[in-house]
Amino acid sequence: MLDLSAIAGLASIEDRGDHHRIGAGVTWAGLRDAALPAWFDGLRAAAGKVGGAQVQNRGTLLGNLCNASPAADGVPPLLALDATVELAGVRGVRRLSLGAFILGNRRTALAADELAVALLVPKASAEAVAGFEKLGARAYLVISIVMVAAVLEAPGGRIARARLAVGACSEVAQRLPALEAALEGVAPAEAAQVVQPAHLAGLAPIGDVRATADYRQEAAVVLLRRLLARLAAPLRVAA
Repeated sequence: MLDLSAIAGLASIEDRGDHHRIGAGVTWAGLRDAALPAWFDGLRAAAGKVGGAQVQNRGTLLGNLCNASPAADGVPPLLALDATVELAGVRGVRRLSLGAFILGNRRTALAADELAVALLVPKASAEAVAGFEKLGARAYLVISIVMVAAVLEAPGGRIARARLAVGACSEVAQRLPALEAALEGVAPAEAAQVVQPAHLAGLAPIGDVRATADYRQEAAVVLLRRLLARLAAPLRVAA
């Protein structure tokens, strides 16, 4: 066992100009309470849903990713943020997109001689909004049945860029490129109506003690519509 808590810089969130750097020691509580731009709202909402107060005060965002559970709450919002994982070892430093870092259930690209030291999150436009929705058997201390995250940019009253991801419905959380493309040019108030089951065809939910595969598939559609409808209000104000 290695205790890395005393390493300088691992527990900070830094503005690096064109991106934010989230150190491996940043806890869920630290992230939840940080003063960050609106495009982090989905990730901060996920931070407030992970476990209870004890877990949020001790658990870290990078630990959640390295655990690589299909139901890891941090993954969908970070996919929607185009996050990159920074790895360091005796051979140097390398960076992988989050999609390339998480390979499957409990599997990552982290080598035996490496540490995941930070997450790098590129900045979105000042008008971007973000959100997160989680479905579980209860409000807290629960493993996700389905979760969805989105980052939307809509200058001029039309969606110019949409980034959406669904978790707990595949071995690895997935972005939804077909839906993202379908939302381009759509007025925010109409975005929820665009979502159709066909946009989620690439998912592969399982049935288990928490929910059937069919329920997860249908719930993902409902959560996406709910999230897009909720994000429409701040986008209208920004326009």
